[in-house]
Amino acid sequence: MDNPDIRKHLLQITALASGYCSLLERARELEKEDFIKEILGYLPRIYYAFSEYDSEDYDSMSPDFGFYRTYVDEDFYESVRRNVEVLLGPDDAFLETFEEDMKYSDTPIGASIAECLADIFQPLYNFISIVKDSDGDQAAGAYAECRGNFEAYWAQTLCNVMRALNHLRFGSSV
Repeated sequence: MDNPDIRKHLLQITALASGYCSLLERARELEKEDFIKEILGYLPRIYYAFSEYDSEDYDSMSPDFGFYRTYVDEDFYESVRRNVEVLLGPDDAFLETFEEDMKYSDTPIGASIAECLADIFQPLYNFISIVKDSDGDQAAGAYAECRGNFEAYWAQTLCNVMRALNHLRFGSSV
């Protein structure tokens, strides 16, 4: 890695992703209000960290970019999702307004905070696991893959769940 700014960014993003994943893994040990406050501290920083640089900025640093192993299997995902669901109880459900099908529906579409957070957990956990298993050698490629998934899948999920969590914390839906 020749670019010190990108190297610093990768270290910061790895620490941020690790903190987020750790928080979700220990969700059952926390009080609901503390969890919501902490998760709301992570989500905007994660959004910024994954939108600050483009994937192309990392391409030259990662000649071996390609297929990476998935570390989050269905049971692990479900365990994380369920822990958050149990913690939030009936507050886990929210109305999804940015669902593509919403345009064609007269009925509101429900979503789960726990599922949204687990959907974000999965690529972040995979990212930090790749970095850890490769002693950092695959950090740029893992970031580029995670960043691509961010753009395609979970950026909107992050924004939507942040709004729902904000409502739980401050009682405002605006």
